[in-house]
Amino acid sequence: MTITAKSGNDDLMTTNEIQLVALDVDGTLVDHDGLMSDGVREAAAAVVESGRDVIIATGRSLGATLPIVEKIGMTRGYCVCSNGGVTLRIDTSLPDGYEVLTRVVFDPAPALRALRERLPTAKYALEDDEGKFLSTERFQDASFGAEAKAVDFEQMLEATAVRVVVFSTDSTAEEFGDAVRSIGLHGVTYSVGWTAWLDIAAAGVTKASALEELRRHLDVDPSRTLAMGDGRNDIEMLGWAAQGVAMGQAPQEVMDAATAVTETVYDDGAALVLRSLLRDGRVESDDAESADMDD
Repeated sequence: MTITAKSGNDDLMTTNEIQLVALDVDGTLVDHDGLMSDGVREAAAAVVESGRDVIIATGRSLGATLPIVEKIGMTRGYCVCSNGGVTLRIDTSLPDGYEVLTRVVFDPAPALRALRERLPTAKYALEDDEGKFLSTERFQDASFGAEAKAVDFEQMLEATAVRVVVFSTDSTAEEFGDAVRSIGLHGVTYSVGWTAWLDIAAAGVTKASALEELRRHLDVDPSRTLAMGDGRNDIEMLGWAAQGVAMGQAPQEVMDAATAVTETVYDDGAALVLRSLLRDGRVESDDAESADMDD
């Protein structure tokens, strides 16, 4: 199993010890069936135990993120949920074990109207400013972390949103992406997922924007940051980090945004990177590993 440094990124082997580690969940820590391997769980828990600032950075909403926090043994720290729309502080001494630091909201009506006109058969869900979910056509997904309340489309237009999700069963991911781009959404940030799935947040809000706020709060030097992910919603985050590691199954455009590529989620690629951090604070490429063996 290997971690491959991208061409022209030789500094990957000599970067200062990593202090802040941002981890995507689906496709990185867990596979697409929602399962976390023992190897990934143990490696993530060891990095948490090492005292580094481990931040979960996910498209999942709050309720679906907390089980991951518990699984890897986080009792202190931060989570970026809803693709940057919600930031949590984890503290098991608090009554709920966490507190919401920020919810970045926006008016979803213009985007929803434009999408409805172009994608009339799509399903729509919305996370509101209280963390509740509203949906059309009884649309539910595990990433919501809560059961969505069925509403009509007009009610959804009146809500204040942290996140809007659009899912089409009538299009391929490529067709869906083309349709979304043709709409020309304004005043929001969006990313198209693996399937015909769209996440919308407030303008300028991404995992990277929320992570940068936390990096400054924690006073971590930018050179000591690492992020790992596999989806298009991770592109900004991988570019933000000094070391951005793409999973082996990631789309090419995600790999292009990274400084290194690890194995797939099914080959415990995340564990490989996390164990590398525990060895010497660096992500090693094949060449670096070979040199160490020769020595």
